[in-house]
Formats: sequence, structure tokens, C-alpha cells
Amino acid sequence: MVKEKKNLVIVESPAKAKTIGKYLGSAFFVRSSMGHVRDLPERKLSVDIENNFTPEYKIITSRKKLVSELLDDSKKADFVYLATDLDREGEAIAWHLCQALGISDERAKRVTFNEITKDAILEAFKHSSSVNISKVNAQQARRILDRLVGYMISPLLWKKITKGLSAGRVQSVAVRLIVEREKEIKDFKPQEYWKINAALKILKEDKTCETGSFKAQLHKFNNENLEIKNEQQAKDIVNELEKEEYIVANIKKQTKRNNAPPPFTTSLLQQQASIRLQYSAKKTMLIAQQLYEGIDIGKEGSVGLITYMRTDSFHVSEQSLTVCRRFVADKYGLNYLPEKANLYASGKKGTQGAHEAIRPTVIEYTPESIKDYLTKDQYKLYELVWNRFVASQMKPAVYAVTDVEINAGKYMFKAKGRELLFDGHTILSGHEMEKDEQILPLLEKDQKLELMELLPTQHFTQPPPRYTEASLVKTLEKMGIGRPSTYATIISTIQERGYVKQEKRAFYATELGILVTGKLVEHFPRIMDVKFTSYMEDELDKIEEEKIDWVTVLKDFYDPFKIDLEKATGEMKSVKGTTEGSNQTCSSCGQPMVIRWGKHGKFLGCSAFPKCKNTLPLDEKGEPSQPQTTDQKCEKCGSAMLIKTSRHGKFLACSAYPNCKNTKSLTGETAKVEPTNEKCEKCSSAMVIRLSKKGKFLACSAYPKCRNIKTLPTGIKCPKENCGGELVSRRSKKGGAFFGCSKYPDCDYITKELPETTEVNKEEGSAN
Repeated sequence: MVKEKKNLVIVESPAKAKTIGKYLGSAFFVRSSMGHVRDLPERKLSVDIENNFTPEYKIITSRKKLVSELLDDSKKADFVYLATDLDREGEAIAWHLCQALGISDERAKRVTFNEITKDAILEAFKHSSSVNISKVNAQQARRILDRLVGYMISPLLWKKITKGLSAGRVQSVAVRLIVEREKEIKDFKPQEYWKINAALKILKEDKTCETGSFKAQLHKFNNENLEIKNEQQAKDIVNELEKEEYIVANIKKQTKRNNAPPPFTTSLLQQQASIRLQYSAKKTMLIAQQLYEGIDIGKEGSVGLITYMRTDSFHVSEQSLTVCRRFVADKYGLNYLPEKANLYASGKKGTQGAHEAIRPTVIEYTPESIKDYLTKDQYKLYELVWNRFVASQMKPAVYAVTDVEINAGKYMFKAKGRELLFDGHTILSGHEMEKDEQILPLLEKDQKLELMELLPTQHFTQPPPRYTEASLVKTLEKMGIGRPSTYATIISTIQERGYVKQEKRAFYATELGILVTGKLVEHFPRIMDVKFTSYMEDELDKIEEEKIDWVTVLKDFYDPFKIDLEKATGEMKSVKGTTEGSNQTCSSCGQPMVIRWGKHGKFLGCSAFPKCKNTLPLDEKGEPSQPQTTDQKCEKCGSAMLIKTSRHGKFLACSAYPNCKNTKSLTGETAKVEPTNEKCEKCSSAMVIRLSKKGKFLACSAYPKCRNIKTLPTGIKCPKENCGGELVSRRSKKGGAFFGCSKYPDCDYITKELPETTEVNKEEGSAN
């Protein structure tokens, strides 16, 4: 409770509150709202379409106690400072707090800052303002648009395909990109072609003289580009080339500069973290949030190490540029410092020029100097941000590039050499090797060369590459689909829904994703159109810029959407309960088996469902996949054990199911086991990770003597202020998965998704 405090400050998270609190002094009391305190209720649309799309907000159930506490605190404060993030989401959280707590405009003070440092915080509190209602309206419009699409299309998919499916205004377009790439790859027909490389060296009269060798690639015949389509053609050319004399025809030398890269925006950070660190976009943003909100670095306490991590701007403050340039000169020398600061233009429509790029808040906090205070993942990401920012204010790398043309009769070879003359920014950003990079020996025009070897190699044209997280983020940004703050959520959501899967860091469209996308493209072409999705993002930007009314945007969207929805309801063909030529009968009750769809694709289910819940998986060809019989006997009933497949992989199951429900792993153990360093608090034996049909859990290795089990911790601290607990996976009686605090019932914090950020408003996927 607030005692002798004149001003209440509300931020989103406890970590942010802790860092800010130490800067403000005794005149302020800092509390966290745990993100949004109001939202659209889940069980209904909660948007009054007939009354200008009025949203029906309610206090989030898990926030009711917190809102009551904040209300008491706000009544005892002279002013309430709303210090939530500077983007639309943060503005909306501030507005919802004012509404939920009944804070008048006179008492509400809005403060924003790009970094959580003492100077930035104190300066921000000197220049408080009011809540920006245009930003709030832009966020409300996005929220309502996503709710309309998710809650009005998803039930149609349940009716026509299967329950649990979802459609999203942005996520479905992202899935479409992956599905269309899948089709391109499937339809691609590779074409054979051959390359011929020559290993050459300088011809010397003195055969004992050692000379450097190099490689050149066959390029032209009779001054026209040469295409070698098969092995016989390659052999014929090799036979001719073995008889020819190799002479240097032309040499072109030039110096090329490789300019320093710009500092990170959100999308660039996600791309580079994926490429260099193999981090998912979700993991990248979670760690970046921690670095932004504050890390305890010893005597100085909690310090925000990077600036706000949701940005599409390359802008950097003058003060930061000055400090960085001074650091470069002192640390690396004046020869690495450009005459003027390097400035970078975004060149993208809608970029927030007032925002800054992602950079370290204090350049003197080098990664090595604070390594002991960071986790391994935090250190890697901080090092990536720090190196990129400092490198952005360094001179270009300089290369000596040599292009050589070599004649061999009517044939012409090309060789390219590249040598680093000055490392420049690459001392931090890293030197990127070019394909077939080599250093050429000193060559002269008309010089004769000795052929050492001809190397013909077979190749095939390749289909377009599959999307990775890095390339998908890049494409979403380029096409204007979503905004920096949404990329991580989009990518995690489309995987959780079962529409795409990731294998070896590449995205594959699932059979379910292809089916759902096909239905949506056919019946909702406007919503599934990339250009229209980008157009809607521009409309949201115009709302924030006060160029258009947010209700007008919703009306313009809804009227044609309603027509498409009504038409699709009658015309979309159902795929539920179809036989597709299958004559399979249920082994339990004898009724026909029909095709059904689930998160992991199609399968056969009994037509007598729900009286009979028997199912049968289908193989890759769509044929019934019969369980494989084994020699093992069930220790409970003596029946044969079968090899079956679940979403967790293959396992052993009793053939007498459902009378006997005994299952084992293929190794014969009762559960898959992974060792841990944790000890059982009941018997001190080691705890292990086991796998059940509901997921992973912690269990005592002394089972069955000790039957102690625990939920599996996530490694993420409970966001509730002064709790100190850890989030663990749980399941409700209805089977729904969620995460709750390990200190329950003392702490009742729950969430459906791990807190990647302090935001709870994500794109709508379904009406649940």
C-alpha cells in the first residue's frame, strides 16, 4: 500500500518497475500492471458492430485483484504517471489504466522514453504529456479488425473442417506465403547443367620455381555465354580445352569499399539472431525485453542495457553518436573513425522517425565487462547488439578486387580475386566470405598460363529456398505484412496452430495448413491478399497520424467482409466425415471409418463418434497406417504390444486397448526419461523428465518406491511483482494447457502463453 507517496508511477512489468524505481526517489511509488488490465472477453465477439464497432472491454480476470490494489494506490497519489512503452500497445495500456482506475485527465501524466537509464527517465518525467488518443484508436482498430476476422471466420472453419482451427487477419497471409512456396517447390522441375573449372598456374621456364595456383571458371564460347546441358557436352569441351593454350587476355583491378551496416531495427535483429545465434524470433524478443527492462550488474543495481527493441527506424540520437564516435577513436584508433558520423535512411514508408534504432544504452558497458552478470543467451544477444551499433560508426572495409579474363582458343575463362586491405567495421561486424573467394597471384596481360587440371562438375537448378525465420521476417517486412512488434507472435502462432512445421530451421507447410489456406483463398480472397493486408497496415498508420477516422476504417473493411462471410457460409464445401473412397471399418464397433482432420493432419475416425472414439492414423500416401505387431507381451494382460504413433513419436501400446491402456516407450521404459540436476525433496533421488500424453513433467527416478511428480518449470520468473516464483506448465480439468506460478495458491498468476513480452493483446486466432 502507498504510504507518504505523492506520485504513483505505473509500468508494465516488475523488472521495469525495479529499474525505474531506483532513479525517481522517495516522491514516487512504482507499480507494474502486468501488461493490459482490460481486454475483450474471450467467450464472445465483444464488439458492438451496430453501434460503431464499440468494444466491450472487461477487466481481465487474473488482473482483478491487481486493479483493486492499483485503484487504492491511485486514490492516495497526487498524480498518476503512466510510464508504459512508447508504441501503440504501450499507449493503449496507459489509456486502459486510466479507464479502469478512473483517473481524470488532470491527474494522468503520460511519460515515454526510449531507454531505461537515469538521464532518460529523469528527462522524461520533466516533460510529461497526456495520453495520445490517436495511437490508442490505431491500436483499438487493429484489435477489433483481428477480432472480427478471428471470431467470425474460425467458427466457419470448425464447421467445414474441424474444431480448434483459426483464421487470423495477418497470420493466415503469412501461412499463405509458406503454402505457396511449398507449391513452387513441389512443381519445380530441376534442369541439369555443368560447370567447368580450370586449375591454372603461371608458366615459368624454370620448372623448379614455385608459383601460386588459382581457379578460373569457363564462361564464354566465341564471346557468347556458354550453357553446358549434359555430361557428353562437358566431356567434348574438356577434350578441346586440354589442347588449348591459356593466355591472360584482360586484367581489371579496382578497390571496393564495403560500408558499415546500419544499427539494428527489430526485423534486422530477429534476422541476424536467427542466422548467427539460431534463436527463434520469439526467443530473441524475450531476451531483448529483459535487456531493455533492466539487468542487475552488481553495485549499480538494475540497469537497462539496450534501447527499446520494437522499432523500424535507423535513427540514433546525436548524443549517442558522439559518445560512440569517441569510443571508436579511443578503443580502435582514428583510422577506424569516419570523418562524419554514418547516418542511415530507412527508405520505408511508415517508419517512425522519432524512434531510435536498437543500441546499447551505455557504450562503456562492453559485452566482456558485464559478461558475469548475464546469462549465456543474454550475453550473446547483447554482444550482437553492441557490436552492430559500434560497427555502424566505423569506416568501410576496403578490398582489392581483381577480375581476370583468360582465353583458351575460342573459349574464355573468368577468375576473380579478393584481398582484404583494411578490415574497418568487419573487426566487429565480421568478415563475410564470398563464394569461391581467392587471392590471385600477380598476373600480366598476354601472360601464358599452365593448365594443371580441368574440373567438370554436374549441377541441377534448385527450387526457391524454403523460408527460414530470418527470410520470413524479411519478407513480411518487405511486403508490409504486420509490424515489427508482431513478427515473433505471427511465427509462433502459425506453428502452434499446426499450419506449418519447422525442420532443420526451414518451414514446411502441413497438409492442414494447405487445406485451410486453400479454403480461405477461395472464399476470402480480399483478406488473403498480400497487398490488401499491407494496405490495412497503412490505414492503421493513418489513424495514428489523425488522417482518417478509425470507425471509418472498420466500416470500410466490414461491409465487403460481411458479404464474403455470408457467401462462404453457404458455398464452402465441408471436408468433415468424408470417406474419400475408404472402405475401412472401425475395429471397435464395426461402423464405417471416415476422414477427419486434426492439428497434425488428417486421420480416420469412427463415424459413430462420440459414442466410439476409435481412430486410425494415415500414412504419407493417405492409406490407413496399421499398428505394427511386436514380439513383446503386455505385462498387465499378456496381449501383444503394438507400435503406434502419436504427436510425440512412436511408442508401444497394448493391442487389447481400450480394455487395457498400458503404454511404454520403444525402449521398454514406462516413459521417456531425460536426466536433470534437480533432487527430489521427498527422498533426495534425482528428478527426471518424463513424457505423458499430456506432455513433459518432472518425476522422481526412484519410482515406484517414490511417486513424487512436479510440473516442469519453464525457467521464466513469474512476472507478478515481489513474487519470486517461476512459471510452470499446468493443465485445467477441461484439458486446456496454461502456465501458472510455482507458488500457487499464494500467487494466482496464470497465462496461456509464456510472456515473450508484457503485452497480452495478440492477433486473434479463434473464439476458443
